[in-house]
Amino acid sequence: MAEVKGITEMVSRTREKYHRISGSFNELSRRLWAANESISIGYGGIEIVSRATGLSRPTIHKGIKEIEESRYPKDRTRRSGGGRKDLTVKNPDLVTKLRDLVEPSIAGNPQSSIIWVSKSLRHLETGMNASGYAISYAKIGSILHGEGFNLKGNRKTREGKSHPDRNEQFQHISDTATAFMESNDPVISVDAKKKELIGNFRNNGKEWKPPGEVDEVNVYDFLSNAEGRAIPYGVYDMKTNEGWVNIGIDHDTAEFAVESIRRWWNLLGRKKYPNARRLMIAADGGGSNGSRVRLWKIELQKFADESHLDITVCHYPPGMSKWNKIEHRMFSYITINWRGKPLRSYETIIELIGNTRTKNGLKISTDIDTGLYETGKEISDEELEKVNLVRDEFHGNWNYIIGSRTR
Repeated sequence: MAEVKGITEMVSRTREKYHRISGSFNELSRRLWAANESISIGYGGIEIVSRATGLSRPTIHKGIKEIEESRYPKDRTRRSGGGRKDLTVKNPDLVTKLRDLVEPSIAGNPQSSIIWVSKSLRHLETGMNASGYAISYAKIGSILHGEGFNLKGNRKTREGKSHPDRNEQFQHISDTATAFMESNDPVISVDAKKKELIGNFRNNGKEWKPPGEVDEVNVYDFLSNAEGRAIPYGVYDMKTNEGWVNIGIDHDTAEFAVESIRRWWNLLGRKKYPNARRLMIAADGGGSNGSRVRLWKIELQKFADESHLDITVCHYPPGMSKWNKIEHRMFSYITINWRGKPLRSYETIIELIGNTRTKNGLKISTDIDTGLYETGKEISDEELEKVNLVRDEFHGNWNYIIGSRTR
């Protein structure tokens, strides 16, 4: 009993000594202190120090050997090349696989460059492990932060009531887009940005200026004081990371939306995809390109006939517009680029959009559309029946093909 009591007291004293200075230790100094203390205690010292500090006995043995052979690094914590290699070094394709896994679940705020994923870290860990990658949820979080993601848990956001087939539709859009891109067929994400008043009006955000210099703008943002208004309709090529913005001056109608796609195809798309026979469009469920808009389908049929392309359309579920790729891959950077700058003319908007760049190589072209687009056009059932439309078996109201009638 006396011997056990003596060992317990030695462990307690050693623990007290260790905690007095443990805050200043790094990996090397902690190991050498424990080894030196074990040598001082003598027989049984390794066991006592291990219990007092929580360090493993092999670690203390290593420290003792380093002291005896005087071969520990003198000017660094580890020897050159020491320590475990990062997982991304040992598995160069790990980051790519992780992005592939979260890609169908990416969401983004169109007014922010932050992106997030709706899957939890634990779910991502399970998915990566099932794919043959031994990686912890903590490391996944670290990698995603390094890639610019802000990881959130599985919870509802204020994007409207979630449709029960929301996730299945996201996966359907992702699978369809992947199939198109693998066959080198164009995939575009489309949407209209909010209307902007042209004139000396305040634009949210700040930019660096010399002392005393400030842009003085109008107190009130009245349309009557504006030189006009700009309606940016964007087309984002998901494969090439290139965008086109058609700046309308009249109304955001389905006719204007399809004209924007037509201009992208004639100016950029046709050159990028000379052999394409089909086009995929990912669009919101509402607005001028909404799934219920009859004029949208009529105008797409005209474009399909002109371009000789079969057009596959996939709409995002209701209330999920912020999940559209164009929002966080293009429009968010446009907003960042013109923050704090009054949009005094159409030329200013063209310059600011055209000069928007990202570290991933985003390029954007733009031009003014002076066309006038009539609102309130009525489409009869007879006109709609003439559209060469084939609905998908899965949510045919969201997923359909409008085939060219001129091929």
